[in-house]
Amino acid sequence: MNCPRCKSANYCKDGIVKGRQRYRCSACKYHYTIEKKSDVKSTDTKRLALAMYLEGLGFRAIGRILNISHVTVYYWIKEWGSRVELPVNEQSASIVELDELHTYLLSKKTTLGYGLLLIDLQNGLSLLSTETAPQRQG
Repeated sequence: MNCPRCKSANYCKDGIVKGRQRYRCSACKYHYTIEKKSDVKSTDTKRLALAMYLEGLGFRAIGRILNISHVTVYYWIKEWGSRVELPVNEQSASIVELDELHTYLLSKKTTLGYGLLLIDLQNGLSLLSTETAPQRQG
């Protein structure tokens, strides 16, 4: 167990902070801990949470099953999503099915929105286009 700053093997115990043993380097006087935090989850747990999310489970359900915070699950999924690029299809579709979606968001009096779902029947791809706009006062 060497100092993370200067790599010296000369150290001494320097108390306990939040239940973890701290050490002080005798060479550079740096304070450090070496024990892994108990709340650090393995990559297998993160992969399992991602697989559950892709199967349709919500953040809270995943958190209950894995005994972790749903906010932690949310941040894992958000981080994964920022690293993944969406597939881009340059080919044109010959057959397209349009399904118009009308919905009101939050309150009918303040905001409205609409969406357009495009489905490429030949390749099995779909694209959802949505937009919200404040309702005009009349």
